[in-house]
Amino acid sequence: MSKRVDSAIEEIRKGHFVLVYDADGREEETDFFIAAEFTKPESIHRMRTDGGGLIFIMVKHGLAETLGLPFLADVMYKCSNRWPVFKELIPNDIPYDAKSSFSLTINHRDTFTGIRDVDRALTISSFGKLSREVQGLNAVAAQRIFGQKFRSPGHVPICRAARELLHERQGHTELGIALAEMAGIQPVMAGCEMLDFGESLKKEKAMKYAGEHGLVFLEGKEIVEAWKQWCE
Repeated sequence: MSKRVDSAIEEIRKGHFVLVYDADGREEETDFFIAAEFTKPESIHRMRTDGGGLIFIMVKHGLAETLGLPFLADVMYKCSNRWPVFKELIPNDIPYDAKSSFSLTINHRDTFTGIRDVDRALTISSFGKLSREVQGLNAVAAQRIFGQKFRSPGHVPICRAARELLHERQGHTELGIALAEMAGIQPVMAGCEMLDFGESLKKEKAMKYAGEHGLVFLEGKEIVEAWKQWCE
């Protein structure tokens, strides 16, 4: 495992940000990553001001199954007979991937509008802690607790990692969960794409930002290689 991956894992354990670039020829985007359970209002503020993209949650496949989180594309497909517009909107032409990882959007039930920094921080951090609370529970019990704490739709989208982590798909969602697993924390991360005047921030600029702010910058291929070694 490389020193940079080791450094990133230590930063994640401390509740700090790391920056992750997926891959040349894919999205070619750099995202802020932070452990969900450590997310604070100032974390949201930094992601939306210095990142500017969508602030979202990444969740491990097994946890998503326990909580009954569907892939939104599957819901749309199965409901298209009743709402034909869903059939027209099926995301079957994503230029960089085979399937969208988006699931439900949520707000914590104690939020107001759900969009404020304090609201989204509560939603994300509480979802990260929920993953610890439902460990060992059956799906019915876990989903009851989930519903007691959260409502949907909300202002924080959830993305589900693929079942075979980094084998089926190597998107930011899978890269984030792989880092969480290697760090030994709850398999729930928060992320946000970095933009530059409406366009994706170039890798070189993201690396410069990381250097100026003392953040670890990783490329997806480094995480994939570390994951292979970790799984051996």
